Amino acid sequence: MGSRNRPGLGIADGGGYTMKPFTEGFYLSPAWKRCRASYIKSRGGLCERCLREGRYRAGVIVHHKTHLSPENIHDPEITLGFDNLELLCRDCHAAVHSGKEDVRYTVDHYGHIVPR
Repeated sequence: MGSRNRPGLGIADGGGYTMKPFTEGFYLSPAWKRCRASYIKSRGGLCERCLREGRYRAGVIVHHKTHLSPENIHDPEITLGFDNLELLCRDCHAAVHSGKEDVRYTVDHYGHIVPR
């Protein structure tokens, strides 16, 4: 069975999210919805990776650092633990899942645009 596209799950602005079949029940659960909302609020709604680089971008995806699997889907420390979550913008999330960080730019203390 292939993955499903379910609008509004996993993304704060209502965009689509492709879900693995074994995760569907979890992502629809009240526990995840509460955890996700609480985590976004705790991070001020900003992408954590961009913020570390001095950029201010809205975080829209609560990413699991240890990816969910059939073996860990029922482990609340993996699924709901803040230590395993990271709020990301779409670009940073895509970079995580592509296996490479794309080159981005930031502004140094002199106001010059420099690669990060």
